[in-house]
Amino acid sequence: MSSPRAALPVLAVTLGDVAGIGPEITARTLLSHPELRERCVPVVVGDADSLRRGARSAGLDPETVRVITDPRAAANDPSTIEVLQTGPSLGDVAVGELSAVAGDGSYRFVVEACRLAREGRVDGIVTAPLNKAAMHAGGHIWPGHTELLAHEFGVKNFSLVLSAGDLYVFHLTAHVSLAQAVQNCTPGRTDDVLSLAGAFVRALGKPEERIGVAGLNPHAGENRIFGHEDADVLAPAIARAQERGINAHGPVPADALIPAAVRGKWNIIVACYHDQGHAPFKAVYGDDGVNITIGLPVVRVSVDHGTAFDIAGQGIAREASLVLACERAAALAPGWEDVWKAASAGVASPA
Repeated sequence: MSSPRAALPVLAVTLGDVAGIGPEITARTLLSHPELRERCVPVVVGDADSLRRGARSAGLDPETVRVITDPRAAANDPSTIEVLQTGPSLGDVAVGELSAVAGDGSYRFVVEACRLAREGRVDGIVTAPLNKAAMHAGGHIWPGHTELLAHEFGVKNFSLVLSAGDLYVFHLTAHVSLAQAVQNCTPGRTDDVLSLAGAFVRALGKPEERIGVAGLNPHAGENRIFGHEDADVLAPAIARAQERGINAHGPVPADALIPAAVRGKWNIIVACYHDQGHAPFKAVYGDDGVNITIGLPVVRVSVDHGTAFDIAGQGIAREASLVLACERAAALAPGWEDVWKAASAGVASPA
């Protein structure tokens, strides 16, 4: 019989951009919240020297950072931070400044975490924030974490999902311009995201959960007065989803759907573009929200904030979102195979 310790999911916690608040909030999360060790085995994928500096900034003992080589051999001692050194030391990177070296490091940390997941050496991935401009300067041209992770796992159908409590906000599009987002709201993409949402609620054991789709245009187009996409793209996709047994509804004007979701009338909603979902979500939930990628073979949860160069190294960054990300990943990891099977069984519809 396996011990309770052996049953805990091992989480690869990527350090993010070491010039930002990632090292500081990671140190605080793993040293100031011992209760996490009862739910998971967090192992940092990153840079030991940057972590030590982050611990020092947070007023914690930098000597608690311990380099290990195998995540499955982690001791999970709440008085230590166990880290897999990934590449050369980044301890000389200036804090609070855009750095190609730090951007390259943040990319390497994610790629290494994905490799560990593919090899079955970790059960989930939790990501501290990276800086897209720094990553690009480092030679890695990805819109963000989500797209890089999808590439590393070889998946085409995935969605950025913001979550707080029982609320999950799927996105038809994410890190593209608004003009490109409108173009990307195709019948096929809408079908795929509704399939992901349907798979997710089935895996949660709630196949009848209502899924609300936000309109792309004001008033969901109002009978094509403000655009044709709602009537010609979203509404037919919702009808097709209903035919597949998915309890989808809409399109509903976003200014009606999202406030109703905040009040608890919807638990699963679909936003059409980045700011339609992100802006109200962050305004309401702040540090109480996380970012989950649905469509990957392993659970990935992230903080829902950026690198905060303006306060990095000052010891004032809040770790609440990273703590929540670890908690959510630990809760989802044991049943994630059901989410993956359900999501990967979906069939893409017309482009």
